[in-house]
Amino acid sequence: MSDVIISGLDIGSNKISTLVAIKQQDSNDLKIIGFNSTPSFGVKKGLIVDIKQVTDAVEDSIEKAERMAGHKINNVFVSVGGPHISSLNSHGIVAISNSQGEIDDEDVNRVIEAARAISLSTTKQIIQVNPRDFIVDGQSGIKNPIGMTGVRLEVDTHIITASSINLKNIERVLNDLGLENSGFVFCGLASSESVLTDTEKELGVVLVDIGGGKTDIAIFVDGSLSYSSSIPIGARHITNDIAVGLRISLDSAEKIKLYLSKNLNLKKKSSQIDFSSLNLNETIEDISLSTLIDGIIFARIEEIYKMIFEEIEKSGFSQNIPAGLVITGGGALNIGMIEVGKKVIGLPIRIGIPDKVSGLVDEINDPQYATSVGLILYGFKNIINKENPDFKNFSNILKDFKLTNTISKIKNFFKQFIP
Repeated sequence: MSDVIISGLDIGSNKISTLVAIKQQDSNDLKIIGFNSTPSFGVKKGLIVDIKQVTDAVEDSIEKAERMAGHKINNVFVSVGGPHISSLNSHGIVAISNSQGEIDDEDVNRVIEAARAISLSTTKQIIQVNPRDFIVDGQSGIKNPIGMTGVRLEVDTHIITASSINLKNIERVLNDLGLENSGFVFCGLASSESVLTDTEKELGVVLVDIGGGKTDIAIFVDGSLSYSSSIPIGARHITNDIAVGLRISLDSAEKIKLYLSKNLNLKKKSSQIDFSSLNLNETIEDISLSTLIDGIIFARIEEIYKMIFEEIEKSGFSQNIPAGLVITGGGALNIGMIEVGKKVIGLPIRIGIPDKVSGLVDEINDPQYATSVGLILYGFKNIINKENPDFKNFSNILKDFKLTNTISKIKNFFKQFIP
């Protein structure tokens, strides 16, 4: 297998990040060779609200990442998240086609397609179908059925859907920039690739990616993704609360939030805080830390965790997640995230940092880039699947979202032979 270049594009509410990685033939590591993060415009709660602004921001990020990497970016794996994300678990059954009863690739593909045949709103589109568990003649718990012998093959799958309008808008942005979409990846699933361990997934764990305008949730049970959702609240709401509570601008509120995040032990040292070092535009009267942190910041964080808890209860897997929560994303480093989370959820909580890549990692070893790094890792797994037929990774199956385009091309091809 020759050197492979993989690119990921994370279009968030606060920032647009582009990562370029290379998998060298003589190395087992993914090496980051290009990176850029630029402020995001035209995106709210994971949805594109201004295509022109998003296109300009993506173009800027792509160009700077290309310049750093020294490689042209032609295709990217793209993150998708926000309240328009929904999921369901589906079951498929097929008879094994081989007369000898041996299961092959075709049987696996057919049973996944059978599970994929669900009733779906015209405003929704399937972006991923993830097999959770294969069952051969009643025997469950099988992760890779190929080569086994049986009469009937079943599969339990986890299907993730997204707003078809938003997906088309993202496609429009990429087309305008001459980029090919290698695949849409749910933000929660991408982040899980970069921060979760295999042990946590097997035990049962909740991945919580706290972005600027939304929080994505992915629950793993017995090593497989079993529930996906997103809530319309994120770290930007904490900034808004500080701005309203102290009657200051959003820029000043963001500076205060970041200052507190970098000084997590501040509460133990003093009951007052001096904002003079932040060079704020406003003059702020003395305010106690308990008023700012407990009264404003912690109140919003508690609300976020209550909504996360409701999603966990809604999933039906609240008793299957002994590994607790792994929080990541830009909002994970806010003061009180672990303290308040343990109080509300009552489970172990740790902060997830993407550390599974090498190269230019000084800037990206940060929770806010968990999705970006995860796109690279997820993309590489799918490239392996395409280029190495002997390798089968059934934990993640990326379905071709351009199926209708492919069918149209086939029809047009045959039309040229019709008089």
